[in-house]
Amino acid sequence: MRRSILRMLCAALAIAGTPSLGLAQSPPWIRPDLLAAARAEGGVTVYSSVNETEGLPFWKRFEEATGVKVTFVRGSDVALNARIAIEHRAQQRAWDLTITTSVSQLPPEVLAPYDPLDAAVLDPAARAKDRRWYGASANYNAPAYNTKLVTQVELPKSYEEFATRREWRGRVGLDATDIQWLAVMFQHFGDDKARKMLKDIASALQPVIVEGHLALARAVGAGEYALALNNYTNLTYNVASNGGPTDMFVLDPVAVFMVQVGVNARAPHPNAARLAADYALSQEAQAFEAKFGRIPVRADVQPNPPDAIDRLKAGKILPVVFGPEDERKWKRQFDEIFRPR
Repeated sequence: MRRSILRMLCAALAIAGTPSLGLAQSPPWIRPDLLAAARAEGGVTVYSSVNETEGLPFWKRFEEATGVKVTFVRGSDVALNARIAIEHRAQQRAWDLTITTSVSQLPPEVLAPYDPLDAAVLDPAARAKDRRWYGASANYNAPAYNTKLVTQVELPKSYEEFATRREWRGRVGLDATDIQWLAVMFQHFGDDKARKMLKDIASALQPVIVEGHLALARAVGAGEYALALNNYTNLTYNVASNGGPTDMFVLDPVAVFMVQVGVNARAPHPNAARLAADYALSQEAQAFEAKFGRIPVRADVQPNPPDAIDRLKAGKILPVVFGPEDERKWKRQFDEIFRPR
């Protein structure tokens, strides 16, 4: 009799598509009611600026845990925000979840307020007051260098000192979208001093303006550039963890902003979107991302390397959150300084 009941129970679980580990061993970020609703919707579409080498295995884990199929669309922050804006105006229901560093720049009506399962354990800076986005990891900004081409003794002790290093002219890279970093430089030094200092650096070094932070990190690691005037520290660590001779160093100020998660207010799969958001903010997901050097925003996840945050705390850390109008303003400033006509 007991065996018969057990066989019936196993058959019922198989029909329902319950993961083989059973509900008792399901990941803690799975809410059973949300899981059932998400499965009924059939899938979830994610727009993300996270590179495919991280994004694809990241979402494969979600698929394996939930049985919900993920359509992963990768693009730059600028390209994805432009696409989202066009689709919103056309009232198209094309995507469910977006993960970029510029979700906060989307108009509020594009994003649905929601309450993730683990919202309370996130760093306060990773929680938008209007509940329309949450931080999945922190993008700290700092210069980087090739450890075979530049020694620690040679590193500048301040940003002002970069302007005296004419021997590095043409050997320094900078990403064309580093406008949050630029905004924090102005905040820290004041408008007049920051503008003059950065123009002096641009004149002395003539930094090569590149497209893509990962490409810049890899170029520094490969020796194409001796230094990056700024980059995301997680990408410097990513290249270093794969054997690249590169490291970051801390100068004041240290800009930090979030890789943000937002749910579409017109999501075609709203329950799957919320389930995917719960996953992206979970301890499991952030621990997985830490393997790639990303800096977690949960105290219960250790960064990789373990001293990553402690090193950054040696500098003055200034958080920055851009709204819809900030990108245009600071892009003009960036071009004026680093791309003068």
